[in-house]
Amino acid sequence: MSMHAGTLVVGASQAGLQLAVSLREAGETGPITLIGEEPHAPYQRPPLSKAYLLGGTEFSQLWLRTSEFLDSCDITLVTGERIESVELNSGGPSGWARTAKGRVLTFDRLALTVGARPRRLEVPGADLGGVTYLRTAADATELRELQSEAESVVVIGGGFIGLEAAAVARAQGKTVTVVEAADRLIGRAVAPVVSEFYRGAHIRRGVDIRLGTQVRWLAGKNGRVQAVELADGTWIPADCVIVGIGVVPRTKLARQLELHCEGGIVVDRYARTSNPNVVAAGDCTVQPNPVTGSGRVRLESVQNAISQAKTAAATLSGKCEPNAGVPWFWSDQYDLKLQIAGLSAGHDRYVVRGDIDGESFAVLYYRDDALLAVDAVNAPRDYMAVRKALTQGSTIPAESAADSAIALRDLVAARA
Repeated sequence: MSMHAGTLVVGASQAGLQLAVSLREAGETGPITLIGEEPHAPYQRPPLSKAYLLGGTEFSQLWLRTSEFLDSCDITLVTGERIESVELNSGGPSGWARTAKGRVLTFDRLALTVGARPRRLEVPGADLGGVTYLRTAADATELRELQSEAESVVVIGGGFIGLEAAAVARAQGKTVTVVEAADRLIGRAVAPVVSEFYRGAHIRRGVDIRLGTQVRWLAGKNGRVQAVELADGTWIPADCVIVGIGVVPRTKLARQLELHCEGGIVVDRYARTSNPNVVAAGDCTVQPNPVTGSGRVRLESVQNAISQAKTAAATLSGKCEPNAGVPWFWSDQYDLKLQIAGLSAGHDRYVVRGDIDGESFAVLYYRDDALLAVDAVNAPRDYMAVRKALTQGSTIPAESAADSAIALRDLVAARA
């Protein structure tokens, strides 16, 4: 069984769908094939840990595009098939790929949008029933069923996914404990003041937060989890365990092609891999900072998946359009909406404005007095002002930003 794929996009993700659609919008007339191992058409992932897990949204509402739309774009969608091997023909962008079911797809050009997989918990008992991860629609559906019957939920990992899942479980009236190995929550993404705010916010809503502690093992009975033992010997009852300890970029196919991989598939600002005939986009990639063009970052967000996919499509179309959009991200926990714009890594100063106790504030990050990013909690105007400033290449003076009586939009100034 074989087919000619034309441009083959491996990974029916947000990035994969955007890449395929952008190719058509750029005037590509040849065949385009989008293939994914999940049995579904491409769908939104962020609601899986929010509205869908809470039960207020059905899966059909998460589809990114209808089959009729894909047909109208003449994009062939192949679902439920995993690419097992891929090879390029000597000296060119064309090649072939083979699926786990034995299908062979020949292609003229190749794009990798294969995403990432959850990092597995490596402790005894991690394979018990009732222990789940939250990455795919199948994961979220299983977790919805588990939580409906659970009384005690333990979340391992205090990142965004873990905290969002904890908020949903608490809203459902469950007893919830969050276990985080680091000394603060979401520590890789926000300043200590924001970490401490979310620790307090979850505690005020009834969540037990355990920081700076490791999970020793998971105990069960009849194949199902019943409790979690921590490194200090503490036991926590658990009918359901949600593991959210990060993700690992999928690089198997990239390594088969001998592409440079280091924390992900390494690409340049134009989404080109170390083999310029192959592009990659989305959570599987490591790229230069979109704002500065330097260093290497891996961005797990809808915004980056879309922006980088558009860049990859432009590259395949023979254009040079760098991925230079200002990164942004959001997280919904209870009635708290966190909005992030920019990248705060490397900051040497931050300014807090607003009312932390009133759960409406913003944290602005700076390096050498230049504005880098904002974390805004229930402060959409501050978020939009900073995002606009970063997009324009402007700044907001730190000395004035802390004065909440002054609207940030009135403080935007040109960089020195």
